[in-house]
Amino acid sequence: MPQFSIKAGWPDGSVADEAVLAADAGAARTEIERRGGHVFEVRRQGGLSLASRTARKSRGRVKMRDFLLFNQEMIALLKAGLPVVHSFEILLERQESPTLRRVLTDVRDRVNSGASLSDAFAAQGDIFPRLYWTSLKAGEKSGEIETVLRRYLKYQKTVMNLARKVVSTLVYPAILIVLSVVLIGILMTFVIPRFSEFFGDFGAELPLLTQIVIGIATFLRRNVLFIGGGLVVGGFFLFRWLKSATGRETRDAVLIRIPVVGGIMRRFAISQFTRSLATLLGGGTPLVPALENSSDAIGNRFVSRRVRDVVGRVREGGELWRSLEATGIFTNLTLEMIKVGEESGALEEMLSSVSDFYDEEIDMLLARVISFVEPAILVGMGLIIMTILLSVYLPIFRIMSQIKG
Repeated sequence: MPQFSIKAGWPDGSVADEAVLAADAGAARTEIERRGGHVFEVRRQGGLSLASRTARKSRGRVKMRDFLLFNQEMIALLKAGLPVVHSFEILLERQESPTLRRVLTDVRDRVNSGASLSDAFAAQGDIFPRLYWTSLKAGEKSGEIETVLRRYLKYQKTVMNLARKVVSTLVYPAILIVLSVVLIGILMTFVIPRFSEFFGDFGAELPLLTQIVIGIATFLRRNVLFIGGGLVVGGFFLFRWLKSATGRETRDAVLIRIPVVGGIMRRFAISQFTRSLATLLGGGTPLVPALENSSDAIGNRFVSRRVRDVVGRVREGGELWRSLEATGIFTNLTLEMIKVGEESGALEEMLSSVSDFYDEEIDMLLARVISFVEPAILVGMGLIIMTILLSVYLPIFRIMSQIKG
């Protein structure tokens, strides 16, 4: 008989991993619920199915667009009155994405084996957001899977639209910087060295500015292979480090402290947290597990860890707003809104209001930053190019004056 590791919450507020021997995931889940526990996650110990292993190798390749379309169609079928399993079978047959089809096939097989739909999605690891299958779990308990899916879909679309705005806003400045760096690189490695040879033929004394620019250009040209190789190797190791948990958290901690940019990222993290927490609470998930899962929905790993540290305080009976205040991350507005929501019993509405407010504020801040960054980039790069050109023309003017003299 297989053994299952089950993460469960108990009436005293504790959350612990339980090892249960059962015929399948459904039976293990039933055993914990019979003992009065609330099941958060079910994992089978001792290996995964072939489909699941294949899906995990393709981790990160499931397009969010295909996943959202699948859920949109699922909502339509549920609204039409079809059972969940039947709706799932219909959508699986119509699925065009090979990767998503493989993953959903494994989900279907687990459901047919007795596992709940939420547990089947949870067994796929981090292919699907934890917020998704946690919302499904709440919907299964309340019997309102359609409502929960609709709420999750709205949340995901809002987050994606906000992220898309941030990326599209930064595209033009990034293109300006890349083109400027390429132009400066061409001038320094090909153009300036030729002028250096030209000035050397005249034997004229060069201005200090010209000597500095030619010295830099000569160094770059002589060591271009070493510099390029060093940048490639350094970039590779930096990329590997940033992919690690420590590197990503360190990077996020640095970014959130940068003036202006850090303020935008901080607001974006708060918006992610409050919106995901509101989504889970609205779907019927208790506060403690909702808080734990919404901390994982935060893209900034530094903020995510600080919020995860709050879970223990809330589980022990601490007020949510006061526990969040101790992190030093959340703004006074956020804390006051959460405090009012806790006292009035309208926490979900207050959280949604906070996320809506910060979404609008992020748009406004991005517009301000870009209106300043674009001219600053143009002026900065223009000054660099002007300095390079001036270093070329100054000796020419001096040589021409000497010829005329």
